[in-house]
Amino acid sequence: YAAFLSKTKNSKSVHEIRLQRYLLVFYFPKGYTRDTSFLAMVVDIVQELKQQNSNLVYVCDPVMGDKWNGEGSMYVPKDLLPVYRDKVVPVADIITPNQFEAELLTGRKIYTEKDALEVMDMLHAMGPETVVITSSDLQAPLGNDYLIALGSHRKTKADGTRITQRIRVESPKVDAVFVGTGDLFAAMLLAWTHKHPNNLKVACEKTVSAMQHVLQRTIKSAKVQAGEGNKPNSAQLELRMVQSKKDIENPEIIVKATVL
Repeated sequence: YAAFLSKTKNSKSVHEIRLQRYLLVFYFPKGYTRDTSFLAMVVDIVQELKQQNSNLVYVCDPVMGDKWNGEGSMYVPKDLLPVYRDKVVPVADIITPNQFEAELLTGRKIYTEKDALEVMDMLHAMGPETVVITSSDLQAPLGNDYLIALGSHRKTKADGTRITQRIRVESPKVDAVFVGTGDLFAAMLLAWTHKHPNNLKVACEKTVSAMQHVLQRTIKSAKVQAGEGNKPNSAQLELRMVQSKKDIENPEIIVKATVL
């Protein structure tokens, strides 16, 4: 593509957001950056906006790294970790880390589902009401061809009591590398938690089902473009978002969540 506003968010680009903050009345999503000054400014803006509108929902995908063949690796500078942990996550309402990022934020390794639930409790204690570990290397009950995501929603009632919903989602693995799936997941989770604020199960079922519709349509189209016997390249694997408009708006539920 010929032009981008910004390939990597920085403090200058986010200043444009500050100037247009009247647009961010209800929702403020944030994804990949390599710039600590950008993160610091995001925190300032979120705090400012929440003073103006206490109902604003801030969604944070703390993009820092991932696991390959069981080994975790950061692909952003290490000095971003304490900023995410100590400043960004505490002002977030929803966070969507992968397993490795959840481990980084809490300093706790995840080996079992019980570990993951305890890590999500630790993340709740930092501030967010909703935590979704978007992917993990945990063994799926349905088998090795499935990927596990785990979600937790904690609400404090007026009398001080807490209600926690926990779910597990097993979705079929897709043998391809896509760009933008984290952004799509976070955006749809935001939309569906808005539609179903007290039902994490339904919100995650719709989010993951829509993801599957988009990915399956993308891989099918990419294979046709690549030709029989050829592996699709990154350009051919661009997510078929426009073609999936109906599935994004009203997904057929093809992935069910299990209440834990």
